[in-house]
Amino acid sequence: MKKIKLLALALLGMFSTSYAFAHGMSEADKQKILDAGYWEYIELGTTHMLTGYDHLLFLFGVIFFLTKFKDIVKFITAFTIGHSITLVFATLYGIQANYYLIDAVIALTVCYKAFDNLDGFKKYLSMKSPSLMWMVFGFGLIHGFGLSTRLQQLPLGDAEGLVWRILSFNIGVEVGQIIALSIMLFLLSGWRKMESFKRFSNASNVTLMATGILLLLMQLHGYSHTSHPDDYPLNKDDHYHVHKDMEQASSALANYKKKIELPVQNEATETVKEEPAVKPKGHTHDGSTYHKH
Repeated sequence: MKKIKLLALALLGMFSTSYAFAHGMSEADKQKILDAGYWEYIELGTTHMLTGYDHLLFLFGVIFFLTKFKDIVKFITAFTIGHSITLVFATLYGIQANYYLIDAVIALTVCYKAFDNLDGFKKYLSMKSPSLMWMVFGFGLIHGFGLSTRLQQLPLGDAEGLVWRILSFNIGVEVGQIIALSIMLFLLSGWRKMESFKRFSNASNVTLMATGILLLLMQLHGYSHTSHPDDYPLNKDDHYHVHKDMEQASSALANYKKKIELPVQNEATETVKEEPAVKPKGHTHDGSTYHKH
């Protein structure tokens, strides 16, 4: 039983890590944006939306049964207004929350839309579905807050030009949304003409709900992993060292045999520090203290 639990934790950790990298801001993006102009922010916003699994899944659920163009425009506009409000104002005023928890709520919006598509309110709760327009707008506010938590990971600089950088990122999000919706609408319009659409529409939304639940578990695991690291097989110190070792091992030059190091000259004595004849055993994270696990 213990092995099964550890395996489950490992799988959740693996998936949540890959999800975080896909949806979060990579170190390359952070470095790239240091001297970026407005176009780079637009590009980053577009990329972020196209790699945001939860946003795309929610949009897919919203338009799944919509066939009229005016309905699609109406609901997507409500979603766009909602996420634009929180993206701009939360970033501008520095309003933050744990992004794992925000993404967990976003995963719940995916589950909600799948449940609504399956007519769950009528079948299981004996009630009429809440107004889809207001729900999409409200969920848009949540999704925008999630986007803001990611944007605030970037070095946005001083107040000068801050609003334009935020708006540029938001424009990029809208561009990414249009691209994603165009692909979804093209695929759905073709699928609706086939008999398999009626047969597999329920299965598709069950899968959508299951995916939302999986994303929810991943985000809750990520939150628990960062908030209570000592509750896991690795304690906090070992966990830190494992990640540091992984970062060093992932470097392309990590295993390069000849390491070129420039001598460090002391300004006071003008003597050159020599490397020790015997390299200490173990490894170091600060360049001076060597240790083993």
